[in-house]
Amino acid sequence: MSVPTILIVEDETRLRELVQRYLVQAGFQVAQAADGQSALAQARYLQPDLIILDLMLPELDGLEVCRQVRSFSHSYILMLTAKAEEIDRVVGLEAGADDYLVKPFSPRELVARVRALLRRPRHLSCDDEQSIRYGSLVIDPVARMVWLDGNLISLTHLEYSLLRVLAAAPGRVFSRAQLLDRVWGGDFFGDDHVVEVHIANLRKKLGDDPAQPRFIFTVRSVGYRFGERR
Repeated sequence: MSVPTILIVEDETRLRELVQRYLVQAGFQVAQAADGQSALAQARYLQPDLIILDLMLPELDGLEVCRQVRSFSHSYILMLTAKAEEIDRVVGLEAGADDYLVKPFSPRELVARVRALLRRPRHLSCDDEQSIRYGSLVIDPVARMVWLDGNLISLTHLEYSLLRVLAAAPGRVFSRAQLLDRVWGGDFFGDDHVVEVHIANLRKKLGDDPAQPRFIFTVRSVGYRFGERR
């Protein structure tokens, strides 16, 4: 089994080296970048399994790095931020981050979150590996690709997994807690607000109007379901 590669993107040298030390001790291969441009170059070259990305970077900030990385990579992204306001966490998730951690943080918690992210399966277990078709939407579970109206839709790992869970059981209502457990895993540290953010991202990419959805329906006070309106 290959050793996962982690890319740390942090402009504060002492923090970057501290995080690297803990990750190396945990058995990971680690690379570093101190600014956004270097981060993009290393992300393209190394294709890391996971990127630890500071939000506040010189010149090219973490949000822009995250957006650009998402154009060519499906690496998990754990965003670090010194800002505790909810809007900053939401913006980071909307840019394509999979999880976030607010500074100051415990290095041990960071390692635990990295492990939790990497444990998320890249292929969800289902009854079969047949393509899921719903009108002009096609989900290929083998290639982990999604097409809409014949066009390939670029989704993050979590967005794809969330869509796959919902679409594999059309008409079934999933609570936010159930989606957290199935997609994020039982050891996820955050709250169920991340489900709402990723649902919103999915809807944007699918062109799915929440007021008149084709694919993902909100069940008030409960959660979400996939399928035709009842």
